[in-house]
Amino acid sequence: MIIKHMAKQVIFNKKNVVVIGGAGFIGSHLCDRLVDDSKVICIDNFSTGNERNIDHLLSDPNFRFIKHDLCEPIILEELQELEDFKVEFQGIQEIYNLACPTSVFNFEENRVANLTANSLLVKNALDLALKYQSKFLHFSSSVVYGEHHEQTKIINESEIGAVDNLSARASYDEGKRFAETIVSTYRSYFDIDAKIIRPFRIYGPRMPLGDGQMIPDFISNALDNEDLIIYGDENFSSAFCYIDDCVSAALKMMDSNQAGPINIGSDVRIKLTDLAKKITKILGSASNIRHEQAMLFMTPLALPDITKARDTLGWMPIVILDNGLEKTINDLRASKGIKSIHQYVKG
Repeated sequence: MIIKHMAKQVIFNKKNVVVIGGAGFIGSHLCDRLVDDSKVICIDNFSTGNERNIDHLLSDPNFRFIKHDLCEPIILEELQELEDFKVEFQGIQEIYNLACPTSVFNFEENRVANLTANSLLVKNALDLALKYQSKFLHFSSSVVYGEHHEQTKIINESEIGAVDNLSARASYDEGKRFAETIVSTYRSYFDIDAKIIRPFRIYGPRMPLGDGQMIPDFISNALDNEDLIIYGDENFSSAFCYIDDCVSAALKMMDSNQAGPINIGSDVRIKLTDLAKKITKILGSASNIRHEQAMLFMTPLALPDITKARDTLGWMPIVILDNGLEKTINDLRASKGIKSIHQYVKG
């Protein structure tokens, strides 16, 4: 039985905020921004997140990490680590849900985890929002629209999309659609402030290396003068939104009166061949570019129509690709150095 409490107001100097999946790529950047003016409770089970993403926050008095799989319920008031956050008195003001395994190379082994993350975990997260009467923001995905091979396709939030619920990708694609259904149902049935955003390909520092993600793997291979592999033909194109812009959109969405869903991403298309050439040029790399067969989890997507985000949130991406790539390259260059040091020590 779910017991609904009245919302608790901020009685101390900062609001309490929960970030589920906060050790992941996007989640850790969100924690970075939130910790400036909030007490942040980061919950992650490290299925695809990484402790390195939040190491710099662990000593911050406004940050607490809880290793937990939210497919199992959690009682925040009973956690000793949160004693000084006074959850029993102040409650939780905001909850961001980003938890879902997103690994290109390990997609097959994560299929069941995708199912539970897109169903049971979302329900448990919403039950927390209901308990505390928190504002809730769910990170969905552009995959809810299905595959689009039309290179000029621009898609807005009114399009229903087409996803094969029995396909090899369905645990993620159809799972993301069902997760939106849970959020929307809780919003209408329990009258809670639950919102949805749909990020399109986001990139930036802390993306995992060697996982089939395009930009970090391009950079990694270019640094090593190895071939840059495009999993698709020469017409494969996409658009990329820098992580800082994505986080800004999430914060604006949480502060708005919008329920969504709202598209968040770049609407500037670039061919992956051109992107790869740009990276090799920046790095002065001798790498070649080659094409291989398309991968299950790396498929063409439509570009987002971001009119709604612009008109209702006053948001649009502002970081140009060259600047975003430079910051991402600097981070991944350091990551490869750390990795090499670890390998040397182990050897």
